This record gives sequence, C-alpha cells and structure tokens, in this order.
Amino acid sequence: MTRKVSYFYNPDVGNFHYGPGHPMKPHRLSVIHSLVMNYQLHKKMLIYRPYKASAHDMCRFHSEEYIEFLQRVTPQNIQGYTKYLSHFNVGDDCPVFDGLFEFCAMYTGASLEGAQKLNYSLSEICVNWSGGLHHAKKFEASGFCYVNDIVIGILELLKYHPRVLYIDIDVHHGDGVQEAFYLTDRVMTVSFHKYGNYFFPGTGDMYEIGAESGRYYSVNVPLKEGIDDQSYVQVFKPIISHVMEFYRPTAIVLQCGADSLAGDRLGCFSLSTKGHGECVKFVKDLNVPTLVVGGGGYTLRNVARCWTYETSLLIDETISNDIPMNDYLEFFAPDFTLHPEIVTRQENANSKQYLDLIVRHVYDNLKMCQHAPSVQMFNIPEDALQTDDGKIRDESDPDVRISQADEDRMIEAKNEFYDGDNDNDKIGELDK
Repeated sequence: MTRKVSYFYNPDVGNFHYGPGHPMKPHRLSVIHSLVMNYQLHKKMLIYRPYKASAHDMCRFHSEEYIEFLQRVTPQNIQGYTKYLSHFNVGDDCPVFDGLFEFCAMYTGASLEGAQKLNYSLSEICVNWSGGLHHAKKFEASGFCYVNDIVIGILELLKYHPRVLYIDIDVHHGDGVQEAFYLTDRVMTVSFHKYGNYFFPGTGDMYEIGAESGRYYSVNVPLKEGIDDQSYVQVFKPIISHVMEFYRPTAIVLQCGADSLAGDRLGCFSLSTKGHGECVKFVKDLNVPTLVVGGGGYTLRNVARCWTYETSLLIDETISNDIPMNDYLEFFAPDFTLHPEIVTRQENANSKQYLDLIVRHVYDNLKMCQHAPSVQMFNIPEDALQTDDGKIRDESDPDVRISQADEDRMIEAKNEFYDGDNDNDKIGELDK
C-alpha cells in the first residue's frame, strides 16, 4: 500500500556556497530537485516549501551563544570574531559563508516541520534531502555541519513518541546525534560507518553502547573500507530487524548520507545506488512513521542519482534508468543513466566472519535492553511551528494548505498521552 509522503524543498537552498574547493556543495539539492520533478515524482507526493527554523528552535539543542554567533558572523565582519572561530570550531571544514544562518534555518526548519507532520499523522513519510547534518554538536560546528537538524527533529518527535529510532547510513559516524542522546533510552541511535585509521570523526567503535539510562541504546556498526552491496545488506537487515524486535520504536529518523556510495570524493565504501536504496526500502517497509533526511555525499552527480532513486522507492514508483531531460543533464554524461556501472579498485576489507561477529555483538547487547521503554506524559510541550495566537502555521505553498480537519486532528492528537512507567523528568530534560 502506498504511504502518504511529504517532500520539503526551498528553491533557495541550493544557492549557498561553502567556498571554492570545499567538498560540500548545497547546489546538489537543486540538481536532485530538478531530477525529482523531471521524473514526475512530485505527482505522487505533497510538496511543501518548508518552515524556516528560528534561533529559538535551534536553541532547543544548541547553546544560545553559539547560535547567536552563527546569526551575527559574516565573511565581511569575520575579523571581529577571530577569538570565537576556534571556540565554535568554525574555520576550514566549517567556513563562514554568505547566508550561513539562513542556510541553517532552511534545512533545520524542513526537518522540524517534517517531524511535526509525523506527530499529527498528516504524513507517514517526510523527506528533507537538505537535512541530515549529523556532526554538529551542542556548542560547536563539526564536519561541514553547523546546526544539528536531526537532533532538533527528534526532540520534536519525542513530544508525541515514546521511542524514536535513529538510523544512519552515511560513511561517517553519526557522532553528533549519538552524543545528544547517549544518556537516554528514549532514542536508540544505530550508525553504520567506516571506522579505523583515523577516519573522521574517529568515534563509533562497537563498544560505544551508551551510558546511564542510555546504556545499550547506542548501536555502532564499525565497517572497513570497500564494503559492497552484498556485505552491507548482510549486516544492515539483521541488525535493523533485531533493533525493531527489541526496541519497538514508534517513529524513525533515517539519515541517508550518500558518501557511502562507490566513488565518493570523501568516502571509501563501494555501495551502488541500488544497494544504498535497498536499505531505504527496508526501513520504509517497516511501516513506522519516518523522517528521511540527506547528509554527506560529495560526488554531486551520484548524490543526485541516489536520492532521486530513493525518493522513487519511498513513493513506490518505478522509474527509468535513462535520466530524463533536466536542467543539469550534462552532469550525468557520458552514460546519462540512473544506475551507472560501478568501477571501484577498492577491495572489500570486510570478511563474512568479521560482519557476523558485529551482528552477534549487537544482538547480545540488544538482549540487555530489558524491554522497550515507555514514558508517561501529561503535558505535551508547545509545538514549534505554532503562531502566537495558538493556531497551526499554514506552512505549505498556497495550493497545499492545512485543512480544518487536519487542524482538528492535530488538536485531538495533542490531547493524548502515553501510559508508562518511566519518570516524567527525562522529557523535561530532553525538551530544554
């Protein structure tokens, strides 16, 4: 059965530029959107121009002084902020560029709005390819990421969902998200990533399992270079199946970093778009409300191929391998196909024995989770996207508006609470 899919896109989000030679190119978002439209995928989704997050929204996770710095600093006044640059880890990897805060507001607002649509059952899958910036920390930028839209989206989901599962298939460890929820059982983080030989960010060992209430709720799958489709699926499907069995999440956030594809400028895996997409399809078929976000991906044409293909999987639409006419057709030369043949000299360093060992280790840890935690909630915090008069913001384009029936359903959902046996205090901590 086709599920209701909402897709968030701001036409300006692809116009930002990290600087000459920088591998992160927001322009990829314009290319993806052009492909999505020319494959006619928009006809099977609700398309929204997303809400822009405010500084207040960002401060639900990040420190006020850090967000204030992002609001104020520009390439023109950077000399006056020299002492803050190293303090907030802004510089080479995370440069100051024109419109930096505006860019953060766009991609973060889309994840926040997607989370709220899932909360109100207005959509079953929400897609924000501009989001997924999983390295950003509470007090600093990291790994091309400034504001952690994933953490902010999960905090919104936690207002209505007792358990949120975060899955990360970027080649880099989802360290910012893991760190944010390391001490709680309300969020389980599962990251599949390259680990070892000082590969960025250097975290994500299989023995990082969480602490305090969050012990056993951080799951790490450290992989070696060259992993191919077959080996990746050999670990991905059983681990996610075990996680679903033991954790029983009521919402999922899936980070689809495309730097795990073969031939990525910064990656070292050998996945095809079909192999990467197989993971997305597997999660979609779990039939749990899901927020799908982007992430890394530094060979632009392959990121566009991958996320366009995955958009088609999310709406159950079969699309041609021949790339249709679009504004960026020359990017896909010489073959002009969605699934080009993989050419990789990277040997797969992951033996079957090594992968089996990881799956067994994860399974043994999951067995230590006594039961899926539940939470007692009486007062659901105020919604992020409400206007001052208490009405729900009409965040969509004029032709896709929230109806009175939708608004009634939102209010009805807000009046529900979960029964359970955890303390209520943790919610307050998470929502600060």
